[in-house]
Amino acid sequence: MQLSLDQLEPAARKRGLNTIFAVTFLMNAGFFLIIPLVSVHYVDRLGWAAAFIGLVLAVRQFVQQGLTVFGGALADRFGPRRLILTGIMIRTISFVVMGFATVPWMLMLSGFLAAIGGALFDAPQRATLATLAPEDRLNEMYGRLGILQNVARTVGPLIGAFLIHFDFMLVGLGSAAFFLVAFFITLAFLPPVSVCSTTQSARAGLKLASRDVAFVIFTVLMMGYWFMWVQLSIAMPLEIKHLTGRDSSVGIMFTISAVLAVVLQVPALRLAERFLRPTPTIVAGMAVMAAGMGIFALTQSVVAFYLALFFFSLGSVLATPSAQTVTAEMADDRARGAYFGVGSLAIAVGGGLGHIMGGTLVDMAAQRQMPALPWVVFAVVGLMSAIGLWLFYMARQSRPPRRWSHAPASGD
Repeated sequence: MQLSLDQLEPAARKRGLNTIFAVTFLMNAGFFLIIPLVSVHYVDRLGWAAAFIGLVLAVRQFVQQGLTVFGGALADRFGPRRLILTGIMIRTISFVVMGFATVPWMLMLSGFLAAIGGALFDAPQRATLATLAPEDRLNEMYGRLGILQNVARTVGPLIGAFLIHFDFMLVGLGSAAFFLVAFFITLAFLPPVSVCSTTQSARAGLKLASRDVAFVIFTVLMMGYWFMWVQLSIAMPLEIKHLTGRDSSVGIMFTISAVLAVVLQVPALRLAERFLRPTPTIVAGMAVMAAGMGIFALTQSVVAFYLALFFFSLGSVLATPSAQTVTAEMADDRARGAYFGVGSLAIAVGGGLGHIMGGTLVDMAAQRQMPALPWVVFAVVGLMSAIGLWLFYMARQSRPPRRWSHAPASGD
């Protein structure tokens, strides 16, 4: 039985928000415990092609975010709680399989299972947060969520870097353990809240979101952001390992990235909110990330790597919470889950292409002795997307804002 927001007691609403925060922390820690080490283990230790690892990560990304469209629509119809629980359990199993994978087909299977699990819990979880959070505090809530995610991205890689010294199998089991804890917390504390204002078919919700031209354009333009962002799990780990020659440097990289994000999150967002609306904040974040990629292209050294990582982290903390806020503002209350699902196509396509191109370009750069090549491509993609999003924003500002039943949604 689904409960509307009005039927929830304030204590239940608060408990639901805290549950989403806790589960997000656990799942991010579990995910980043293993994923950054996949390229290190299979490419550097076992000698597999970086392009194949990029393909596995791309399949995981593309299948998950592609199917998230349906996960979000099903959450509108059946409620998010059951979908979240099912998805977490499948993701738990997938990382056990990944830890034991010794042949290519088994690694690909683990990536596919991880994608199915993520498709079931991703959009429902984000739609639940958008439903439970006070509307005037959405950006604050997404900012708080971002801090928790970055703390988790500090904890996870450190544990992974410790476990990989013993066996990659332990890395998989450790990751799965985080998801298993998240499952029981969700089961115990997440209320069965409805995430849409009407009961309608999944098909109707998807139709509503996919026919929203402005939202579709926004989703397409966000693909460039995710193209850059996923390099954190494919090109950057390989680069820092190449520069230092140590597996442990990957965990250190993620720790520094997460610490930078935690330190920068609040002051950067507060400063941006004083002068910019959410959409221009995303544009600024994408441009700063592209500048970081440009530093990688100009020089390859450990000092330059961490300088570039600073700009990458700063851009990420500006863009990610603001993108969630814009999605929530543009979403129609009648199909909130479907909107978050359709919005995930930006991660599916942009992230999928980013993984494939990231691995392929790293291989190509090594073969042709052109170390700057991958980073030039990443920077150009980011800048073009930022310019496109700015033009989209300016075009939207010249038109009267569209209003849904719940609040004005100007697309920014």
